[in-house]
Amino acid sequence: MPCTAPPAAESVALRSVHSFHVGGHCRTLKGLPVSERSMVQGGAPRRVDPNGDYVLGQMYVQAFRLARPRVALPVLLWHGGGMTGSHWESSPCGGEGWLWRFLSAGYDTLVSDAVERGRSSWAMYPQLYAEAPFFRTKNEAWEMFRIGPVGGYASDPGQRIAFDGQQFPVECFDNFAKQWVPRWAGHDGMALDAYGALVERTGPCVIVAHSQGAGYAAAIAQRYPDMVRAVVAIEPGGMPTRTRQRLPPHLFIWGDFFDTSHLAWSGYRGLADGYAAAARFAGSRIDVLDLPRAGIHGNSHFVMLDRNNDAVFHRVIAWLHALGC
Repeated sequence: MPCTAPPAAESVALRSVHSFHVGGHCRTLKGLPVSERSMVQGGAPRRVDPNGDYVLGQMYVQAFRLARPRVALPVLLWHGGGMTGSHWESSPCGGEGWLWRFLSAGYDTLVSDAVERGRSSWAMYPQLYAEAPFFRTKNEAWEMFRIGPVGGYASDPGQRIAFDGQQFPVECFDNFAKQWVPRWAGHDGMALDAYGALVERTGPCVIVAHSQGAGYAAAIAQRYPDMVRAVVAIEPGGMPTRTRQRLPPHLFIWGDFFDTSHLAWSGYRGLADGYAAAARFAGSRIDVLDLPRAGIHGNSHFVMLDRNNDAVFHRVIAWLHALGC
């Protein structure tokens, strides 16, 4: 089946679109060899000296401000591991993403590329980063994103096995793979510092986050319980240390196919369930939207990109409105 885009959505009146970077710090490198390299097409080699000051740990943010926002709190959209903010901007087949949906719902919306991802850039290794990055294969993603069963991926799209009732547009999977970027292990502290800087700059806000980003959102809600008014955590991967403090309301969203998926998911979901139970015990409002139990079936790990994502989005908006957000 060809990858085709759905019809264009209704228009939105924007007051401004601008971008900025937050976080980051300076590191100095010395004693590295100087080389002679051609840096432009047809150019003669020139001296390239890598010694000097570098900035790392910064995060890129693009802010979309409405001409007439209907909700006071802005929404911050945070992506997952090995991804960038691009998957909030559009679906794999070219349809409107949740960025547009939140703007249409009346929210100013900010989309970020986390530290080391996309337009945030990354730094040299091992001089600045301690190790080389990880790269995701399509084989792994097919299983980890719960598109199909373990062993169900094939290089030939016609030979791939997807779960029955799968809502992810599998005909656009190869196009979706073009979005993936390298990621590093052990950079949680650097990423959280940048996310914290974003919340400090933005002020009171709602965080809607996916996978690794959802785990970061929970940690930032601990750091800034008065700034973060609500967290929508879509299939969180990794969670912070449990806390006894009262937290802002959280909505955890889970898709389908857990019983037949990659073994890692039982551990990830167990972490989130334990965190939610501890937060409830501390008096926090923690809600869970298990989509199959709610009658919404077939969702992959990328709930906001699945064909039925509108049904999920409407429930998110209803939950936020019930909180006064």
